[in-house]
Amino acid sequence: MTGTTTENQQPGRPRRAARLRIAVLACTVPALCVAGWYGRQALADGHGARPAAVAPSVGEPSDGTRSLPPSTDDASGSPSSADAGGSPSAGSGGPAGSGPLAGRTVLLDPGHNTGNAAHTTEINRPVDIGNARKECDTTGTSTNAGYSEAEYTLDVVHRAREILRARGANVVLTQDGDRPWGPCIDERARIGNTAKADAAVSVHADGAPGSAHGFHVIMPGKVVAGAADTSGIVDPSQRLGVLLRDTFKAGTGEPYATYIGKDGLDTRTDLGGLNLSRVPKVFIECGNMRNAEDAGRMTDPQWRQKAAQAVADALTAYLTAGH
Repeated sequence: MTGTTTENQQPGRPRRAARLRIAVLACTVPALCVAGWYGRQALADGHGARPAAVAPSVGEPSDGTRSLPPSTDDASGSPSSADAGGSPSAGSGGPAGSGPLAGRTVLLDPGHNTGNAAHTTEINRPVDIGNARKECDTTGTSTNAGYSEAEYTLDVVHRAREILRARGANVVLTQDGDRPWGPCIDERARIGNTAKADAAVSVHADGAPGSAHGFHVIMPGKVVAGAADTSGIVDPSQRLGVLLRDTFKAGTGEPYATYIGKDGLDTRTDLGGLNLSRVPKVFIECGNMRNAEDAGRMTDPQWRQKAAQAVADALTAYLTAGH
């Protein structure tokens, strides 16, 4: 996400297929070896201390740079898929098959929506995230050349979905480019909860200052307030987060973020998509779209395939490790 993304921002910080490529993962981490093995099997089968002034752009707004009017306080709740113009089945999963992930359900959450900018009233409406109220969604960021975070996240999620389906998983999306805006951050969490997902990943790209670069994974901290109770998902989400951090670095070559978190990991208690989740869930900021080198990678379809492979391999490793 970026300074314009919905779920990962904080006040005062800039807001911000082709043949599958199987990443060869270092077998110094056993779980990564499992992921790499499943990736090769899929191919063989023919299937393809946070800086005070800078905050990530995962999905919740916190920056003053996005081109949205001030949010209003006169509305509450988030719309249903039908209210937002999407089909009622927008969150349904595709057919699952046989494979190592047969019988498992995965939630993939592509951050933002390309139509959000045309629906500022709707996405600026505050929703309850348990310990605070935040905007329903944000526009997300983009590269300096105009490639949007919403386009990037949906492309990576589509690629990851195909890999996971080939491994037998039932894959549920929070949105599939089939609705004019949103969904709101609370609805994104609710879709995963309703699906009883075994694991969930929200995909984003950041919009930090251009001198910053790298990726980081965001994990939920403990929040017990109002509708939020992350007590049961903190530990499993941390395991998923570490796996995703390791597979993403190994599979894409992207360095850890230089501007936030530690060793590519960050813990947050201000993101509705995490606070309201009842299933293990993490966010990944795949890079900084405002950094020329990161933007160059994210606009490359081959690199996006690597990113999708890493996401799928991390989820496979997590779900085949007895969780």
